[in-house]
Amino acid sequence: MNLWETLLELSIAAIAVASLLSNALVLLCFASSAEIRAQVPGVFVLNLSFCNILAATVTMPSTMLGLARGGKPFGDLFCRTLSFADAFLTTNTMLSMAALSIDRWVAVVFPLTYSSKMRYKKAFAMLGYAWFHSFAFSLTPVLLSWTDYSSTYASCTSVCPSHSHTAHTTFTVFTVVYHGASFLLSLTVLCLAYLKVLQVARFHCKRIEVVTVQTLFLLVDIHPSVKQRCLLEQKKRRQRATKKICVFIGSFILCFGPYVITRLAELVPSVKINHHWGVVSKCLLYSKAAMDPFVYSLLRQQYRKALIGITNRILGRNVYSSSGHSNSSDTENECNLQRVS
Repeated sequence: MNLWETLLELSIAAIAVASLLSNALVLLCFASSAEIRAQVPGVFVLNLSFCNILAATVTMPSTMLGLARGGKPFGDLFCRTLSFADAFLTTNTMLSMAALSIDRWVAVVFPLTYSSKMRYKKAFAMLGYAWFHSFAFSLTPVLLSWTDYSSTYASCTSVCPSHSHTAHTTFTVFTVVYHGASFLLSLTVLCLAYLKVLQVARFHCKRIEVVTVQTLFLLVDIHPSVKQRCLLEQKKRRQRATKKICVFIGSFILCFGPYVITRLAELVPSVKINHHWGVVSKCLLYSKAAMDPFVYSLLRQQYRKALIGITNRILGRNVYSSSGHSNSSDTENECNLQRVS
């Protein structure tokens, strides 16, 4: 084993540990916070975290073993199971992100009717489709005996059959349809939903900015530094919305894009994929499992509040011991902040 493969193994191990711990924190927050459980997006986040934990405990260790042994880590039956699990979890993860983007689009574009449009019944229906979609596309290669260990990716996955030209053509068509209906579909939904969210957010920022400028113009006695600080805050608010959208879409493309493009490129008979690049693209795909908790949940106010509550309970602290009872105005401000976030 050379230094490059050792670094790849360490990278996968680090990603697996980070994915397991961060997604476990998400599940812990979900279990301890009634506020999070009452929100419909929590269902999508919960499904996403379960998929990431399974990937960290099943598919990532098998890839590490494949790299360490330089070949198939287990028998044929287990390899087929791993291939199914890898495709199922990856597809389910993509569709869960698409579902989260749809939820955000409804919440921002239709804020007054959000509670009636996005109920738990609709959320579970969306998850049901995601599971059926993932199950169908993951089971097909197993039933058609298109699964085996691939040294290019050091993992059990779908492999192009070489015994006949017809089988190769069928596999090529299936692979293109699979990635089109999974990666391309999810990316399209993400872009359309989040760009609409960004458009609405910018519109509201402009309205707030107009009101702020008019108010500052009327307050002639206010210090110029205060005016400058208010205008700077408006600019930061616009940039914050753009950065969040870029993180949502950019992380999806960065992590899934290289692997999908590599799988499509290897369908061309004249193209030979480098082993190291194949494993690197797999590592990028795995890294999304470690990013998702921070992108979609742990950095949000409700989850931070839940983590602080869990920490206080573990340390035996009383939340109100240092500050005393909060007054009604503080409570009202906190509720308003939660609605905004």
